[in-house]
Amino acid sequence: MDQVRLGIIGLGNMGNGHVSLAREIATAKLAAVCDIDPKKLEERGKPTGVPCFATAEELIASKTCDAIVVATPHYDHAPIGIAALRAGLHVLVEKPIAVSVKAARELIAESLKHPHLKFGIMYNQRSNPLYQKLRSLIAAGELGEIYRITWIITDWFRTHAYYASGGWRATWAGEGGGVLINQCPHNLDLIQWITGLNPHRVTAVGSVGKRHPIEVEDDVSAILEYPNGAVGHFITTTGEAPGTNRLEIAGDRGKFIAENGKLTFVRTTESVTEVNANSPNSFHNVETWTIDIPYPKAPPIGEHHRVMLNYLDAILKDTPMLSPGVEGIHGLEIGNAMLMSGITRKPIDIPVDGEAFDQFIADMIKTYGGKKTLATREAVVDMAASSSSFR
Repeated sequence: MDQVRLGIIGLGNMGNGHVSLAREIATAKLAAVCDIDPKKLEERGKPTGVPCFATAEELIASKTCDAIVVATPHYDHAPIGIAALRAGLHVLVEKPIAVSVKAARELIAESLKHPHLKFGIMYNQRSNPLYQKLRSLIAAGELGEIYRITWIITDWFRTHAYYASGGWRATWAGEGGGVLINQCPHNLDLIQWITGLNPHRVTAVGSVGKRHPIEVEDDVSAILEYPNGAVGHFITTTGEAPGTNRLEIAGDRGKFIAENGKLTFVRTTESVTEVNANSPNSFHNVETWTIDIPYPKAPPIGEHHRVMLNYLDAILKDTPMLSPGVEGIHGLEIGNAMLMSGITRKPIDIPVDGEAFDQFIADMIKTYGGKKTLATREAVVDMAASSSSFR
């Protein structure tokens, strides 16, 4: 086999992008498309000239494909992925892997029953040469022990028109959340992929409809605690302009700064730990060198193209996957913890209790579902007093 027959499930913006990729990449063959919306199937599906299906179940059962790409609303990622794996198909899901850790764990568990099938997730930012370089430097020990991870990622400004563009968008029942589940999955993946560290506790402040008349969170600030004593900060919103995208990772030998496409290493000439323990000088001036770190230019093809090409090579050549699906849960779990902590104002331990998080989402749907008004802190307090997931 020198081509993989791809079925695209979901013909929204991302699904259309995958249709284009399937036509651009020599090792892919667009074999089928699917959407539950008859209008999209007519306008976007039929012009492809491949079999069109009204449901994922029909496409999966059609035997037209070797692999599927799941580009549906978030709640459908896990059940469609599970059904496809059981039918013997390779699966690539768009981010996020699922809305909740419970659903993600179920999908991952199913994938492990089929080791001959390739299960991937579209974490296209893993193909960014800047983040790859930063990850390799940290893995090589250039920073030493990590002390702090801070990401201010507030350049997600969205207007009300954006949220009004789709009925499922910015709803608990349709999307499963706001800025954390929609805009930030790549960042939440990268903070653990780059550093190799996963937090064990998250404490956050989150706001429902703080800057927009929506029923989901649009502003979150979180503190992450790590087993080695490191601390993390994650600040995000869709209501700030101009926004910031600045990642700092500090450790025993200085700090890395990634901002505006530039990677900088402010390197100490001495171990900070050793200076702290051994210097007789109360105000020891640690010498530093500011180094602009070079990294390869991005290939001429786009990030999604790179991940898709790698995924197809994994199927055809057993090439290691850049973005394995089983790793999709790490960033999701951090996001689940941030969301639950942000609304309840209580620390959340990791691993996240999947049953408790699902109950939390159910409570959010019951309390805020369909309400397009700016929420108040008093409303959150009232909900906390009456809802089982807040006790």
